[in-house]
Amino acid sequence: MSYLGLDIGTTGCKAGIFDEAGRLLALAYREYPLLDPQAGWAELDSQRVCSDCRDAIREASSQCPRDPVRALGISCQGEAFTPIGTQGEMLGNGMVSSDARAIALVRSFSESFGRQRLYEITGHTPHPMFSLFKMLWLRDAQPDVWRRMSRLLCFEDLFQQQLGLEPAISWPLAGRTMLFDVRRHAWSEEILQAMDLDPSRLARPVPSGTIVGRLSQAAAASIGLQEGVAIVAGGHDQPCGALGAGVVQPGVAMYASGTVECICPAFDRPQFDPQLMESNLCTYDYTLPGMYTTVLFSLTGGNLLRWFRDQWAASEVAEAQRRGVDPYTLILEAMAGEPSDLLVLPYFTPSGTPHFDAELPGAILGLRLQTTRGQVLRALIEGVALEMRLNLDILDRAGLRTEQLRAIGGGAKNRALVQLKADVLGRPITTLAVSEASCLGAAMLACAADRAASPQDLVATWVAPQGTVDPDAGRARRYNDLFARYRRLYPAMKHLWNDMQPEP
Repeated sequence: MSYLGLDIGTTGCKAGIFDEAGRLLALAYREYPLLDPQAGWAELDSQRVCSDCRDAIREASSQCPRDPVRALGISCQGEAFTPIGTQGEMLGNGMVSSDARAIALVRSFSESFGRQRLYEITGHTPHPMFSLFKMLWLRDAQPDVWRRMSRLLCFEDLFQQQLGLEPAISWPLAGRTMLFDVRRHAWSEEILQAMDLDPSRLARPVPSGTIVGRLSQAAAASIGLQEGVAIVAGGHDQPCGALGAGVVQPGVAMYASGTVECICPAFDRPQFDPQLMESNLCTYDYTLPGMYTTVLFSLTGGNLLRWFRDQWAASEVAEAQRRGVDPYTLILEAMAGEPSDLLVLPYFTPSGTPHFDAELPGAILGLRLQTTRGQVLRALIEGVALEMRLNLDILDRAGLRTEQLRAIGGGAKNRALVQLKADVLGRPITTLAVSEASCLGAAMLACAADRAASPQDLVATWVAPQGTVDPDAGRARRYNDLFARYRRLYPAMKHLWNDMQPEP
């Protein structure tokens, strides 16, 4: 028998099947395009996403016919939702995290409702990424859709509905909507009333690891599984990935290097703190009962490496196609080997924590005629890593120090990238045998639910550390000096940018 973890991401979905000991039996991936119909918009075709999820599950299950799947857990990107009509039809695309169209509504709603009150209820501070503000935009900009829709579903609960189940949303994913009371573990009546949204239009919140239904014969056949397979609530992809990385106690955190660069620790209690609020470091449910988490993230993250690939690395892409290898492998081979003299503000999308700045653009400082392409590439990656260090420094000062990082995601597969980040952060980074930890975490929750066991009990056998990359002392000292300069970069650039804007 086996367990399936489905990870519904921003740029693609993955279906991973694991045996009872956590060994990966099959992995299938489907990439889908990120749509940008207007400046500041970022959408997914929700119909395409669900179709690709089905295809990925069918492909993965076909690879291990002798190990039938008993339960399926779902890991899911945060914030994105889809309006659903009365007949189950999709009335629009899903607006993903980096979509900034609701920026004007953030200030007006937060001022009328109260920024402090929003934090006290949801554990989050306002940002246009959150479902709350995107829903307000939908209500005001597309009132016909708002009137016609019967449900607003995130991708976890949307896919459940597509499988014929009554949709349920995991507590960690519900927390990312900014509609959820993270102390009471229920939709906030106060917030919903302020935005004129009936709670019946949202999925039922349940703890991670809850069996939300079982597949009918027809639904099972549509994705290549057997009738009766349990569908299990997983969670937001970051805490799912953290569980898959073996994060089950304070002081350890997952470092995910993907489309979004993210660090996700675990706490034994909710962390409501003025310093954390000021730095936009949230608190919400973890994938384990009674535990909480936060996310330190750069929305630009891996998008910056993709941008470099598309704009600067045509030769490596062509060579990779000729040789049948990953283009990023060739691109990163050309990266400068030593710290650069450049300083990058990695705000090529709206920023993440700690500033939540959707207006200030990115910048590369220190360019000379002698600057090489490899140095620019390294500086771009350093910029994201320095932003993550800025976040970790805030946690340290709040008494929540993370001593060990566990790397997952595409960036965890490249030793040079992991070494660079260990050097910048000044902390050891452990790599894992399975880098697709979000699939693994979702499958662990599915297995634990099927066996009526605790996910913590599976960590010892399911999570296999490969090795630890320690900071290089010399480069770490150079990055300490660079970090001192980086801390001054945001306020200086913000001041300059504001001065450059035309008078109202």
